[in-house]
Amino acid sequence: MAITSEMVKKLRGMTGAGVLDCRNTLEVCAGDFDRAVEALREKGLATAEKKASRSANQGIIGSYVHTGSRAAAQVELNCETDFVARNEGFQELAHDLAMQVVAMRPRWVRPEEVPADVLSVEREIYRTQALNEGKAERVLDRIVEGRLQKFYEQFCLTRQAFIRDQDVSIEEVIKQKIAQFGENIVVRRFSRLEVGETA
Repeated sequence: MAITSEMVKKLRGMTGAGVLDCRNTLEVCAGDFDRAVEALREKGLATAEKKASRSANQGIIGSYVHTGSRAAAQVELNCETDFVARNEGFQELAHDLAMQVVAMRPRWVRPEEVPADVLSVEREIYRTQALNEGKAERVLDRIVEGRLQKFYEQFCLTRQAFIRDQDVSIEEVIKQKIAQFGENIVVRRFSRLEVGETA
């Protein structure tokens, strides 16, 4: 099947992948757009894993002020180049993350940032709860770890479900953007303010 420039353009619009990648993938998938999108997505996410170790010192601060101006957030979102930092899609991601912070009230960016003393207290609470529920001693550790994952999903930004699409986590959204832009993207920090709320 002959791959036309219109087909390449359409696939590029759907995935954000490069022209050559789109053409080659369409040829391999015999013009099947669904298969091509899936193949590019898999390739992009694999590439995103490799890029995650690269330095990200450029970026922007995204902000969001909730209707009524009673709550607001700022998020520092880093990338590798100023070129990507100026991209509309990157800026939209920073804004969406600030909106996420206002709506979902995370306390840390990622699980590794949760202080050891907080984790220790949480583990003890979950262990006591499980014992009070009559759970067997041999399964306590698994239950505690499972509840700790739920804790991360509630209080760590990267583990939260994305408010615009509950089927994906913030971590997965960022990986998709790494694949799209071809650069490492890192949420460095955030701050949240709400009228009348104390730190």
